[in-house]
Amino acid sequence: MSWFKEMAGGEPMPPYVEADGSSNPKVNDPTIPNRMVSTKPANRPFLAHKEYRDKQDALHAEWLKKKKERDEKVARGEEVEPLEPDPTAVHEVGLLGLFKFIVYVILIFLLAGKFITGSFVWEHESRWLQLKTYLPKNERLFSERMLAQFDGSDPSKPIYLAIDGDVYDVTKGKAYQPGGSYHILAGVDAARAFATGCFKDHRTHDLRGLSDAELKSIEHWKSFYRDHKDYFKVGRVSHRPIDPSSPILEHCDPKKAEKQRQEHAEREKVATAASEKTRPGQREEL
Repeated sequence: MSWFKEMAGGEPMPPYVEADGSSNPKVNDPTIPNRMVSTKPANRPFLAHKEYRDKQDALHAEWLKKKKERDEKVARGEEVEPLEPDPTAVHEVGLLGLFKFIVYVILIFLLAGKFITGSFVWEHESRWLQLKTYLPKNERLFSERMLAQFDGSDPSKPIYLAIDGDVYDVTKGKAYQPGGSYHILAGVDAARAFATGCFKDHRTHDLRGLSDAELKSIEHWKSFYRDHKDYFKVGRVSHRPIDPSSPILEHCDPKKAEKQRQEHAEREKVATAASEKTRPGQREEL
């Protein structure tokens, strides 16, 4: 009944003391009438937000009052000054604002990369960061004889190589220059050599007899040249048809060559058995 004693003129109530002994006076709960809430640190963000909202409501009410007075003057035909914008209005971010934000983020990213790594693109190498990727491409069709002219023997011409029919300019690669470790691949479609590693013996586009793993290796190399930052596609090479009766090139590794012969013999055996199995049925039909 201490509150009744205070109303009768007695001494005020002592401040609220938390159970842990700290002194945090209570204030009215902003959301629930006739309820007190402590000003302990856990409640302060909530109370600060309510204080902010009260200030915003007061500013908005003052602006509404000014707007009403201005509207009344306009109705009476009096000259009025432009109405100030509502200080509490929420401004939507339009397309222009979003565009500016993206531009600022990109600029900060580029400048940070130049400051930290010395490269605007953070030393990231990709064909998508090269201007040539977005320029119109003037690709051409090569014959095998024409492709051979771009093997690096003529310093006035670029160096080209082909892989599975696609021709790439590899002039910037030192390894493809005369005397380089991969110069043997220049001026020719050596797709088979990329799969087997037999650079001297398999400088051909003939892919017959390759395993699935070797064919996947060719796809890997095609992606390597297609996505490289320094190499770019310049056209296609037209190959002469491969005679299916011609012998398949053996692997340069004797062990792999022996395995290749065994696999070929096994396939021939299966094909022969299948052929003999269908002959009696064919005779019956005849």
